Amino acid sequence: MAPNTEGEFWLRLLPDLNEAQQRWLAGTKAIELGWGGIRRVQEATGLSAPTIIKGMREVKAGQTLNSQTRIRRVGAGRKSVEVTDPAVVRTLKHIVEDSTAGDPMSHLRWIHKSTRTLSTEMARCGHPISHTTVAQLLQDMGYSLQVNAKNKEGRSPEGRDRQFRYINAQVTKFQKCSNPVLSVDTKKKERVGNFKNPGRTYRPRGNPKEVNVYDFPDLGDGIAIPYGAYDLQRNHGFVNVGMTHDTAEFAVESLRLWWRWFGHRHYPDATEWLVCADGGGSNGSRNRAWKYYLQQLTKDLGIPVTVCHYPPGTSKWNKIEHRMFSFISSNWQGVPLETYTTIVNLIGATKTNGGLRISARLDKNTYDLGEKISDDEMTNVQMQPHETHPNWNYTILP
Repeated sequence: MAPNTEGEFWLRLLPDLNEAQQRWLAGTKAIELGWGGIRRVQEATGLSAPTIIKGMREVKAGQTLNSQTRIRRVGAGRKSVEVTDPAVVRTLKHIVEDSTAGDPMSHLRWIHKSTRTLSTEMARCGHPISHTTVAQLLQDMGYSLQVNAKNKEGRSPEGRDRQFRYINAQVTKFQKCSNPVLSVDTKKKERVGNFKNPGRTYRPRGNPKEVNVYDFPDLGDGIAIPYGAYDLQRNHGFVNVGMTHDTAEFAVESLRLWWRWFGHRHYPDATEWLVCADGGGSNGSRNRAWKYYLQQLTKDLGIPVTVCHYPPGTSKWNKIEHRMFSFISSNWQGVPLETYTTIVNLIGATKTNGGLRISARLDKNTYDLGEKISDDEMTNVQMQPHETHPNWNYTILP
């Protein structure tokens, strides 16, 4: 709504009008613009929203431009709080800074810092102002409501960038040879039962799904542990839903099932395969059981498996996180995960316009925690560390 555009000549007239006439003209224009008109007129003129709304009411009541006769003298009207109480900004800034700094002596140390709380504290300091005035003052001081931003990853592990480049090179190499490349990880554990699931879903108006008030584990049927394998070439995912514990044996069994169901059919000529995994958890780089069970898997399949781990603290770069798990979470948001069947069906029903398809199954096997792999058992693992970051990159031969 620039003043020099055709049809916006009224903006040029605005400075020559008195206060009441400006209000009337702004209200007329807001009505003419319809939905969003108040905001647009406010941005173009600098008038406040209450002033524009008042003008709209006067226009709708039939008042004309010439009937706006009551004009305040220059400087009339209620003074701003900064004028009537010059110390109010300084006091508010002192309270906010004390709270922000986390001063042990701060009287707001254990108080939720809402505008209403700050309004109460200002009154105690001899400056009674409303919470809306507090909000306006905070805005003028450069404060705004914000959420935490997950940008700090901490100290980057040595060789992080080199490892990312190496993983990318390995992925390219395997794909050129038509060998499978999998991104694997365990999704967040989910409680099974009639519990509240964050998010919203469409239901008949006034008929929300009723769930348990409390989240006690004994009210549910257990936990679900979704271990996923995402095929980068085919944009296809497989999720094995465990019922007991997230162990290395469970992780490798999930890979075995992927190969049995999909791998050998889609990659019949594969000579090896690549697994990209996080650096910790059931498929961690220092998990001896992970390598021990991978050895058994390669023995059964007869082809080697190469593993490349993402550096510590970089799990969000794992492809499976944002190409598969995020869509599963979106698909079942707001839906109570009442049974294991519900979970498996919701995962299997996840699809995207980009062609993602996911298969899921329930793993009823029992996986025990605390299994120890002896040194003698580890000597039987035919592992070939790579020259680049041998602790993160290795190939296990049959």
